[in-house]
Amino acid sequence: MLRCLYPWWLSRGWTGLPLLKRHLFTMKLQSPEFQSLFTEGLKSLTELFVKENHELRIAGGAVRDLLNGVKPQDVDFATTATPEQMKGMFQAAGIRMINNKGEKHGTVTARLDKENFEITTLRIDVVTDGRHAEVEFTTDWQRDAERRDLTINSMFLGFDGTLYDYFNGYEDLKNKKVRFVGHAKKRIQEDYLRILRYFRFYGRIVDRPGDHDPETLEAIAESASGLAGISGERIWVELKKILLGSHVNHLIHLIYDLGVAPYIGLPTNASLEEFDKVSQNVEGFSPKPMTLLASLFKVQDDVTKLDLRLKISKEEKNLGLFLVKYRKDLTKAADSSEPLKPYQDFIIDCREPDATARVWELLKYQGQHGLLRDLQQWSVPAFPVSGHDIRKEGISSGKEVGALLQQLREQWKKSGYQMGKDELLSYVKKA
Repeated sequence: MLRCLYPWWLSRGWTGLPLLKRHLFTMKLQSPEFQSLFTEGLKSLTELFVKENHELRIAGGAVRDLLNGVKPQDVDFATTATPEQMKGMFQAAGIRMINNKGEKHGTVTARLDKENFEITTLRIDVVTDGRHAEVEFTTDWQRDAERRDLTINSMFLGFDGTLYDYFNGYEDLKNKKVRFVGHAKKRIQEDYLRILRYFRFYGRIVDRPGDHDPETLEAIAESASGLAGISGERIWVELKKILLGSHVNHLIHLIYDLGVAPYIGLPTNASLEEFDKVSQNVEGFSPKPMTLLASLFKVQDDVTKLDLRLKISKEEKNLGLFLVKYRKDLTKAADSSEPLKPYQDFIIDCREPDATARVWELLKYQGQHGLLRDLQQWSVPAFPVSGHDIRKEGISSGKEVGALLQQLREQWKKSGYQMGKDELLSYVKKA
């Protein structure tokens, strides 16, 4: 890799607003992951922008991933062309555009060779209210980088492999540091969701927990109440990613220590000791976000309150309610010869399609890793007797049929689900 460092001290930009003091760092990136992005659609797109004399670069998270040697799942593009200029270019070239909802924010989505390319005009935030921003378009790459949240997300990558880094994002990425661009409090107050994005990327980038800039933690504590105005859906998207990342124990404790918890739907009287135990239990077993989160809840009403704030899915809510209700009551059998049987009986009795998946999460929560492996290899057996079978034995009363089915089901469970239809029906004949 070729690396160059260009000093570029600037104090004011074209809008007259103060700019942050910085260096522009550039280097060449030529990696297999980068080269793999060059599909026919992307080649056609870049050629069109060159022809029309507009700059186009890869932006944000995709650059970060490429520098980490990872092929990005999503690639966002930034350009000096305005939305109107892009629309004119694409229309003249016969390129279809889809989803025009992003145009007021500067985003145009073009479809080439069965691929969608989301391209956003460089912009600066003119007015922000902590949730949304009024933007103004610019051709200044530095100003666009300055409005982004974290240094590691503020870089651009040209199609010749040149990295453009205005705020030491590359160094922070190498050193596994998560820092805001410029002043943390200012960046946070532009969009309070950035508090949770900080925690999320901390869990994704940092090797060992505990290394935070004091200014950043102070800014988060002072700004935490701003999260009250952020929609629950947006908060839940970020919180789930935090729960699925690394250092989750450290980060959840930090969320409580900095006073963030009450503004994102978490209980103020959370059971942090239970959370510490469960976060160890689930490590390495890919728990669902709710499995870990449920350990903070003391009663089922805490799940209901979370749902009111964050608008979680029905499946997520039901899992939370299930874990809080059964974490102490549904446990392995005292008889060591069949420790899994209470869980199996529950699944059989529940008769709901997601019962098995819920019990898997319960076993992760309880730290019963051996039982989890055994249950994952177990197939739910089908009860061999139906109401029709009992009626053929001369029982016609619906109430009596139902009662007999339940009795036979209990006999079948006691047998370890081994009794067949004929053996079970023999009990009906005796009755």
